[in-house]
Amino acid sequence: MIDLHGFGALLFAGTFMTLQLTFCALALGLILGIFGATAKLSDASVLRWLGNSYSTLVRGMPEFLMVLIFYFGATDVLMSVASCFGYDEYIEVSAFVAGTTALGFIFGAYASELFRGAIIAIHPGQAEAARALGMSRRQTFFRITLPQVWRIALPGLGNLFMILMKDTALVSVVGLEELMRVTSFAVGRSKEPFTFYLTAAVIYLVLTSVASLGMQRLEKRANLGVRELA
Repeated sequence: MIDLHGFGALLFAGTFMTLQLTFCALALGLILGIFGATAKLSDASVLRWLGNSYSTLVRGMPEFLMVLIFYFGATDVLMSVASCFGYDEYIEVSAFVAGTTALGFIFGAYASELFRGAIIAIHPGQAEAARALGMSRRQTFFRITLPQVWRIALPGLGNLFMILMKDTALVSVVGLEELMRVTSFAVGRSKEPFTFYLTAAVIYLVLTSVASLGMQRLEKRANLGVRELA
């Protein structure tokens, strides 16, 4: 039995914070990914440019740098905007908000490519048939296209989710007390790095294993009635 020297509750709290950060960033990333994909496939050149620029710029930067930019840059931007309205008090963006935004932005950039590929993979005849039945573009997207996009993109989204969960460790650099941060604190107090880093590794493995099983079940459910028709 591993002796955690009384830091077990702290590691549990850090794990819970990691999960909160992961799912909040996931929600933001999925929204940004959908908007990014639709922008890339838009008929408007400005939207296509914005969508392509978003994914290209974000995917070309280190995730660690993105976290720092959102943490320190967001504070400066908010202070500049507030000063225009005569507000001089110091505004600080919390580490959780900055981390969620940064990781969600990163996830969304990669997800936009997955969603774009999934939309292209759907036969255009389905959209044409929907419009022939009187559906609007919006109805066609939400009733015909989007349900199939999830099914096609799900395997890739599962991989991105696993990466996102591990990337939450990057947010420890701005002071968020997630799993990696509290593990480092426990190491500093106990002087037993191997014990606590090994414990953190096991926790991450458990989290990713559970996530992997969950994604497999989602994929199986999403493909019900599809493989039989192939």
